[in-house]
Amino acid sequence: MSRLVVVSNRVALPGASQSGGLATALDAALKETGGLWFGWSGKVARAHSGEVHREAHGEITYLTVDLSREDYEGYYNGFANRTLWPLLHFRLDLVDYNAMTQAAYRGVNALFAEKLAKELRDDDIVWVHDYHLFPLAQELRKRGVRARIGFFLHVPFPSADIVAGLPHHEKTFGALSSYDLVGFQTERDLERFQDYIRLFRGGRVAGQGDLRDHDGRQFVAAAFPIGIDAAAIESLAATAARSPVTKRMHASLNGRALAIGVDRLDYSKGLPERFRAIERFFERHADQRGKMTYLQIAPVSRGGVASYRALRRELEQYAGHINGAHAEPDWTPVRYVNRTYPHPALTGFYRLSRMGLVTPLRDGMNLVAKEYVASQDGDDPGALVLSIFAGAARELDGALLVNPFDSDGVSDAIAAAMAMPREARRERWQSMIARIREYDIHAWRKDFLKTLAATRG
Repeated sequence: MSRLVVVSNRVALPGASQSGGLATALDAALKETGGLWFGWSGKVARAHSGEVHREAHGEITYLTVDLSREDYEGYYNGFANRTLWPLLHFRLDLVDYNAMTQAAYRGVNALFAEKLAKELRDDDIVWVHDYHLFPLAQELRKRGVRARIGFFLHVPFPSADIVAGLPHHEKTFGALSSYDLVGFQTERDLERFQDYIRLFRGGRVAGQGDLRDHDGRQFVAAAFPIGIDAAAIESLAATAARSPVTKRMHASLNGRALAIGVDRLDYSKGLPERFRAIERFFERHADQRGKMTYLQIAPVSRGGVASYRALRRELEQYAGHINGAHAEPDWTPVRYVNRTYPHPALTGFYRLSRMGLVTPLRDGMNLVAKEYVASQDGDDPGALVLSIFAGAARELDGALLVNPFDSDGVSDAIAAAMAMPREARRERWQSMIARIREYDIHAWRKDFLKTLAATRG
């Protein structure tokens, strides 16, 4: 059996707090075959030491490297988060392009390749994750690596015209043809990538997912919609329902229904649009005033970026505006918090909620939607209101699908979710939980690795 090598921007070291379902699945895959997990240590030094930190646990060896302050600012804060992140979420207007940060991005990928190539064998299976590492396979091939290398993009892939709007786009996106398998969240993302190869790379689509780049390089692209650790979430939520923090939340509602949104504070999540829909809900459905409390949990991310600071101020003002217009002495319509809650507490809040509101403007998958469904009490589940622009919308057919730009439409969907009879909620939930259980995080990683192992290499 080939050894597995996982490469990601950050490495989930054993014992690290807040390890999610993805880290659990990759860890399980590595334990099956033995292998390496390689990436950035998370530490920033004054200058490159050139040292690879090595930590072995059982059959898994964790290899990490530090970044210099200059490379951290250029590679991570700069090109990855100020250039690629908005581009990949269809926000060409927010792209901050700089040739120096692009060079830093390529430089860090070259550094990773230099360190990793020395560790690889020809029969390894290498699995690279996310947009931080688009050029890594190309850099590894330059160093003579012949192992099979697969790549999975955890965020959306935009239309070909948007990709081509990035100066020197071929340096970043053209490098994907050096992988043997490129994986996407949805078939739509796959179609957009194929359009890019055909329209802007001079390549062709020889068959379903069988691609040829302009230089004749053959590789495979396919959709692998990522799942969650469904069994673990269901168990966690059932236990959390009896926890003190969930009981306190329940008591604080004074018999009112709870609606919940949990999103990292990011412009892709559509939070201002969601707050407008909440406001319209209370305006258009006056009979619901005083009957529902909306809890928005939005941990701060990338607080050093101006657009994120502006977003936080906007949401604080909007929450205050809604509460000022609609609150009663004994009822606050919107509870808005910027702190992070432990995963068990979140599953307890999900289970308590009559409605989950997941309305991103663009999302690769959105695992909160799946976790909300998996957290429900199957005998009396909540309803899910879900954006048509989330990858999860293509799987969760029991959700109330909405256009997040249509505040009246979202407000009416909220009203429908709150009024939905128990039997209707149960029927919708059963169709969604069946898919979530069937194609969970473990089925996802087995599917990807089986497909990668079957490529020509």
